[in-house]
Amino acid sequence: MSEHRFDHAQYRQTLGHFPTGVTVITAADDSGPVGLAVGSFTSLSLEPPLVLFCPGNTSSSWPRIRASGVFCVNVLGEHQEAGVSTHGEQGARQVRRGGWSTKVTGAPVIDGVLAWIDCTITEVLEGGDHHIVIGRVEDLGFAEVGRPLVFFKGGYGKYDG
Repeated sequence: MSEHRFDHAQYRQTLGHFPTGVTVITAADDSGPVGLAVGSFTSLSLEPPLVLFCPGNTSSSWPRIRASGVFCVNVLGEHQEAGVSTHGEQGARQVRRGGWSTKVTGAPVIDGVLAWIDCTITEVLEGGDHHIVIGRVEDLGFAEVGRPLVFFKGGYGKYDG
């Protein structure tokens, strides 16, 4: 019996009504590029420039990203839905599907993204069944045109604003 007035399904369904942008967190190691799709990304601080994301404790990609010490947040456009799954681990498909380059940290920047934020991991905190990863922004950039890929009520969609 849960100590809450709601169950896991109701929790997920309710929070699913908050739309999020879709990002792929990337890094690279001796085995090649690795990616993890996450919606739990946000800016944290302007000075110093910090961002955060929250990978699940059971993620198979997160240990490789953590070991690299760096990551790049790739903000996906609506044209990049193929290759991303609701389970997140297939974020690496975005890296393998198309071209990519590197910037300051050496983490992959996926071609065609709306924006990219190249970071060094500064802190990892525990947060229930997820980690809270804080990164210092080393470099960043954005595309002049394009529309975001969004996640809402359990599925991917397009921003019509």
